Amino acid sequence: MTHVYTKIARVDPDVVAQFAHFGAATVYEAAGRVGSVDPAIKPLAKGLHLIGSVLTVLCHPKDNLMLHKALQLAEAGDVIVASADGYYEAGYWGALMTRSALAGKVIGLAIDGCVRDSEEIAELGFPIFCRGTCMRGTTKGVLGSVNHPIKFGGVPVSPGDLILGDDDGMVVVPKERIPEVLDSTRHRIAKEKVKASALASGVSSVELNELERVFRALGLVEERA
Repeated sequence: MTHVYTKIARVDPDVVAQFAHFGAATVYEAAGRVGSVDPAIKPLAKGLHLIGSVLTVLCHPKDNLMLHKALQLAEAGDVIVASADGYYEAGYWGALMTRSALAGKVIGLAIDGCVRDSEEIAELGFPIFCRGTCMRGTTKGVLGSVNHPIKFGGVPVSPGDLILGDDDGMVVVPKERIPEVLDSTRHRIAKEKVKASALASGVSSVELNELERVFRALGLVEERA
């Protein structure tokens, strides 16, 4: 078995920059309401934004050896996306690893597990999305994988996919769908601007979304004066 793949196709930085203007929820809707990561995986601090090309990691439960390998291989602009194989009661990542990531210009970490040294990480300004914090340490002695497809928060993720995260949650866009979802997102934003203008002018959301026919079909009974 090959545990680590070192050569992966990454998302074009210009494409990442275009997605950086969009919210995660908007991209999720534009993608057809797929790719939404388990909402239990949250930003470590309020107001964090995370977007970049995915580098995947699978850790053995309570062991962070492969995260260290990922840090060695990561390139500028990567987001390390890691699974702890369902074991959350350990801090797989801390302040020292954060400093290493920053030195390599890694964009951030998304881990289906916990981290520690959260206050120091926040001070360093490194974006992390995780299930929470846990002070319990890990070992560094069991192999996992780097740059294999994994499941992250219930979503299949492959190296070279695009991941976005903000206070609303995280969404993964498979690499083969990136151009399509980019176009769909732009179209959705243009439509939402028109809707926002109409609502600001006093048009009701019921009228705007043509919901009267839905109410009629459902047999809504409304008391009238």
